[in-house]
Amino acid sequence: MPKLLFARPHRDAVEAAQVRKVAASRHAPGDWIRRAQMIVLSWAGWKTTRIASELRCHPQTVRERLLRFNAEGVDGLGDRPGPGRKPRLTETERGLIIARARSTPPGRPVTVGDRLVAEDLDGDAHWTLDALTEAVRAAGVRVARRQVRRILLREGVHWRHTRSWTTSPDPDFVPKGRRSSRSTPARPRARRSLTSTNSVR
Repeated sequence: MPKLLFARPHRDAVEAAQVRKVAASRHAPGDWIRRAQMIVLSWAGWKTTRIASELRCHPQTVRERLLRFNAEGVDGLGDRPGPGRKPRLTETERGLIIARARSTPPGRPVTVGDRLVAEDLDGDAHWTLDALTEAVRAAGVRVARRQVRRILLREGVHWRHTRSWTTSPDPDFVPKGRRSSRSTPARPRARRSLTSTNSVR
């Protein structure tokens, strides 16, 4: 019978806080969150098979992550560099991209008291790939638009696609106004007068 495997106790309060923070995070990379959750559940006394069932992964995956954490601590939550080219973006930079995509765009009005206030009146009201890439670059992360798209797809983060038909380079272009509601009754058509018809006869 295989020996039961559990995550070792945390070395100190700092390590415990780091692991629990990642496990409860909404902005950290998804693989880090799941691995940290494995450690937290193991600390709670859960067996590897129960953890695997809860997180919908293979028990061997849980065992490997517990062993790595036992040997490397918080660093064991990440991936080891492969034999090929090292990824240019760090986990911190990837987390910043995900957090920015899940944040409120600077041009979107938010309710403050009884008023609608926007952080930047000239900013984007919705995140698009172009707007996200520009915002992340402004934060100091050197990243290409396709990398931002690949990271968001991997993490299941949605963004708004740019609609080219909403604008036009024509200076005389005027956007169409709102269409009337289908529930608005149609104007009754004028009925021909019977008296006028009889008078013709």
